Amino acid sequence: MKKFLLPALFAVAVIGVAPAASAAKVAPAKAAAADPAYKLQPQLSTLGWEGKAVTHGHNGTMNFTGGDLIVKGSSIVGGTVTVDMKSMKATDIKDADSQGKFVGHMSSDDFFGVATYPTSTFKIVSVTPIKGAAKDADNVTIAGDMTIKGVTQRISFPAKAGVKDGIASATGKVTIDRTKFGLKYGSKSFFESIGDKAINDTFDLTFNVIAKKA
Repeated sequence: MKKFLLPALFAVAVIGVAPAASAAKVAPAKAAAADPAYKLQPQLSTLGWEGKAVTHGHNGTMNFTGGDLIVKGSSIVGGTVTVDMKSMKATDIKDADSQGKFVGHMSSDDFFGVATYPTSTFKIVSVTPIKGAAKDADNVTIAGDMTIKGVTQRISFPAKAGVKDGIASATGKVTIDRTKFGLKYGSKSFFESIGDKAINDTFDLTFNVIAKKA
C-alpha cells in the first residue's frame, strides 16, 4: 500500500479572513436582498492542508477558484467558496517524481476522485459571535455545508472574521474527518489490520479568505 496521505480540503473549503470585526448570527436565508456580495479574490486568498499517518505526514496547498461573502454592516453573514481540487500540491515533497506520485494518488478514486469531482465547496449557514473574544483571537464560529467528492456534511469551526474598508476577510483552521465524505482509504476505523500503514481519519485546513466589494 502506498504511504500517501490525505491532504486537506477544502474547503472546504472553507473561508478565511484578516481584519477582525464584530459578527452577527444571521443565516444567509435571512439576509436582506440588498445585502452586498463581496467577490472572493483567489489571488489574495490562501488554503493550506496538513495530513498525518502513523509513520509520516505531508502538507501543502490548494487554490480557491472563486466565491462570494455576504456582508451585513461590518459582519460576514453568509457566502459560498469553491476550491480547485486539481490545484493540489504537497509543498513538503521536493522531488518532482515523488510529488507527481503523491498528487496522483490523492487525485485518484482512493481519495478525492478529482476527474469526477474537480471542485469542493463550502456554503456558510450561520456566523455566531464568540463573546468576550480578544482583539487578535477568533471572534466567530462559522457553521456551514462542506461538499467533498459529491458528499455534503455540516461542519463548524472558530475563525477570525470581519469587514473593513471594502474588504471582507476570514482566517482560521478547521479539522475535517475525511471518512464522513467517503474517503476511507488507509483508515484504521475501517481496516483494523492495517497497522503502521494507517492514515489518520482527520486532516487540517488553514484558510485565509479575502473578498472585495463588487
